Amino acid sequence: MATKVYIVYYSMYGHVEKLAEEIKKGAASVEGVEAKLWQVPETLSEDVLGKMGAPPKSDVPAITPKELAEADGFIFGFPTRFGMMAAQFKAFLDSTGGLWRTQQLAGKPAGIFYSTGSQGGGQETTALTAITQLVHHGMIFVPIGYTFGAGMFEMEVVKGGSPYGAGTFAGDGSRQPTELELEQAFHQGKYIASITKKLKGTC
Repeated sequence: MATKVYIVYYSMYGHVEKLAEEIKKGAASVEGVEAKLWQVPETLSEDVLGKMGAPPKSDVPAITPKELAEADGFIFGFPTRFGMMAAQFKAFLDSTGGLWRTQQLAGKPAGIFYSTGSQGGGQETTALTAITQLVHHGMIFVPIGYTFGAGMFEMEVVKGGSPYGAGTFAGDGSRQPTELELEQAFHQGKYIASITKKLKGTC
């Protein structure tokens, strides 16, 4: 039976979604792993999103708590809001009380990726504050550490991400994930999928 890795994300302007797509490619490159993209439900109205200049959502399906429980491992992604995950993703996690009561996610590995507006905008705090959600569910946080190698030490160009996970900078919205940031996202997907597969194999 295939190891299921769910890449679950919220993306308002598309930056997190681009990372998610690359993470899926990385996870799917591991033999025996089935990787799937999911969005969390939007909490803002179409009218509000329009006024914020948000583009239409992609056709990636919205996940429910029940579907979340089907996965063997997770990689969660979201933009930052004042150094923490966006409210839309928090709202989804707040709806997983039933899974928490039964600890259906306990022991399952989970990674985190993110997008911030600037270099001081929460590349580490967004991930750090999100870990509390994993802890209460009993999930195992899997950082990428420095397994990305030389790419972790790039100093000549602006690069998002950290030992916590892959990341990008959105700036005013016009900046898109760079090739190096996408490579790091691919690496994270492959790395966490490999660990998920190993953990499932020992159960």
